[in-house]
Amino acid sequence: MTTQISREDGLYYRQTLFDKAKRIVVKVGSAVLTTESGINQNVVDNIARDLSFLKDTGREVILVTSGAVAAGRKKIILSDTLKVGLKEKQALAAIGQSCLMQTYDDAFQRHGKIISQLLLTHADLASRDRYLNVRNTILTLFRFGAIPIINENDPVSGDELRFGDNDTLGALITNLIEADMFICLTDVDCLYTGNPLSDPLARPVYTVSRVTPEIEAMAGNTKSALGTGGMQSKIRAAKMVSAGGGSSFIGPGRQDAILQKLFSGEMIGTFFLPAEDKIHRRKHWIAYVLRPKGYLVLDDGACAALSRHGKSLLSSGILEVRGEFGVGDAVHCLDINNKLIAAGLVNYSSLNLDLIKKHHSDEIESLLGFKDCDEVIHRDNLVLL
Repeated sequence: MTTQISREDGLYYRQTLFDKAKRIVVKVGSAVLTTESGINQNVVDNIARDLSFLKDTGREVILVTSGAVAAGRKKIILSDTLKVGLKEKQALAAIGQSCLMQTYDDAFQRHGKIISQLLLTHADLASRDRYLNVRNTILTLFRFGAIPIINENDPVSGDELRFGDNDTLGALITNLIEADMFICLTDVDCLYTGNPLSDPLARPVYTVSRVTPEIEAMAGNTKSALGTGGMQSKIRAAKMVSAGGGSSFIGPGRQDAILQKLFSGEMIGTFFLPAEDKIHRRKHWIAYVLRPKGYLVLDDGACAALSRHGKSLLSSGILEVRGEFGVGDAVHCLDINNKLIAAGLVNYSSLNLDLIKKHHSDEIESLLGFKDCDEVIHRDNLVLL
């Protein structure tokens, strides 16, 4: 299957997947949701109407939203000379979050829908227990008939706790609850083969079968004036969702009744198909949720054993240990050219791996005085990337 699909084939794939989608995550970013004066009420009303439409068709829906900082800015007057840094943005988010939710609550009430709020940090998903608790809460909210509205917990999210942007958060939530589809509403019409403002040959890309470096290059490095993600983060999010077995859509969030148009078959935006071989949910958590505490540089034989033969990683194939980490931490495996090969959970600390690297498994006990296992990373805890 080619990376880009013809319009006719794309329409078939789209409609098939839209018809089958029963659990959907919709993400709307600040570039769509806000203006210089605060929250765009028309957009909120449109979102409430569209999500209510989907719910009325028997589907389960989640909204991942930005906008708390913008709502906070509208509530208070800031001095023109005040430098707005991370602390100020966190305070504005604390002020604006209740206003944002009140705006949504009013809009959804007009359609007879109940909403709920979840504020998350990366730590909530990096802990396996908390990860499963978030999943169970969302599934219970579905059972209660409520629409979960999720945002990053900005007031307490330092750099180490941040998702980076709500595109990533939306993709992680999609895979967390095994949703069928991730819909990313943004301020661009779709993905183009080039910059349509400067390239007269640029054409829209309607359907993508697989996110390749070529597709990632099409995203460029352009950021919206109000958003934190840009098109590149949306492509990465689509890649994450595809690996988990879901489909994704990127398209114009300000267009009236956009979701109703999508589900009725209109050819809008860019659609990304699911991967043919999806990653198991726990392995997806290892690969995409956990941040690596360190890196292992592997020789060619170890890389081949992992990527071609599905083997576990042994100490003899490790050339270099980078970073400090403990037993059970996530690490990324690199080849000798620093190309990312795999992610996994290690059975030995960085200190002990430095002692046993390049040595065979039967030498571990004599080198360390103990041997917990032969494998540095067991294949059940290893994901090829």
